[in-house]
Amino acid sequence: MWPVDRDDFESLVRPHPDDSDDDAWYFVFIGKELLSSSEAGAPRPLNADEFRWLDVEVQHQMYLGRYQRRSCYVVIGSGRTEQGYAQVGLRAWLGRVAPSMFYLAGRALQIADWHRDHRYCGRCGSAMSDHEKDRAKVCPDCGLVNYPKLSPSVIVLIRRGEEFLLARNANWPQGMFSTLAGFVEPGESIEQTVHREVLEEVGIRVGNLRYKGSQSWPFPNSLMLGFFADYESGDIVCQDEEISEADWFHYQALPNIPGGAAISRWLIDDGIAELEAGGS
Repeated sequence: MWPVDRDDFESLVRPHPDDSDDDAWYFVFIGKELLSSSEAGAPRPLNADEFRWLDVEVQHQMYLGRYQRRSCYVVIGSGRTEQGYAQVGLRAWLGRVAPSMFYLAGRALQIADWHRDHRYCGRCGSAMSDHEKDRAKVCPDCGLVNYPKLSPSVIVLIRRGEEFLLARNANWPQGMFSTLAGFVEPGESIEQTVHREVLEEVGIRVGNLRYKGSQSWPFPNSLMLGFFADYESGDIVCQDEEISEADWFHYQALPNIPGGAAISRWLIDDGIAELEAGGS
């Protein structure tokens, strides 16, 4: 079963009048880095008392919603890191906090990036305003509305008998392999993207696509849609400058693969479980 948090977070544009900020979380970003406090050795967002005395310039503050009934805010700030806090990229939280907290921090990062990138209208150049009801930016002059940007992408585990096709991206460390992935292009269906990306990256054709699940991946704003697929034909030919190496690996002798926070690992673990259960 894939990790899914159904009840931890409520996405809201405005706080409820009865809500209190006394126990709120504040996700404070200075540039692309998150200002983190810690608890029992694990990073966390700043609490209300810490934020109240924080000596940074607040450039913009947005309500994010409620996490476990606590109000959450995104704060874009500037200044130097104060003693007692760490200023780190979001990847530093991977594997160190609960999945629901990591996804919440990822949501906060995407909202912060969206605000910074849409301060001015892309059509007429006027300063954008916050929408009164939606999480959106609206141009007061020409009426253009911008919602937070998502980039849909596919990620696929390809199986041939008891083997999985895994590849190493040209930018990854030596020895690290994962499933194939790529972004959806305009005019494509998700299924067409799977076929095209696999053919482009490793030169093979696949069939019997099965959708497995999705993951928000805030590096920077992807929505990953996960699939299983079966090998049909072709020999591995790696795409220049994209894939350094790719090969078939028996499911009991896999190379170094991503950790449990990534959808690629969920796909691989599900593939192993299916084979061990006798799935064809």
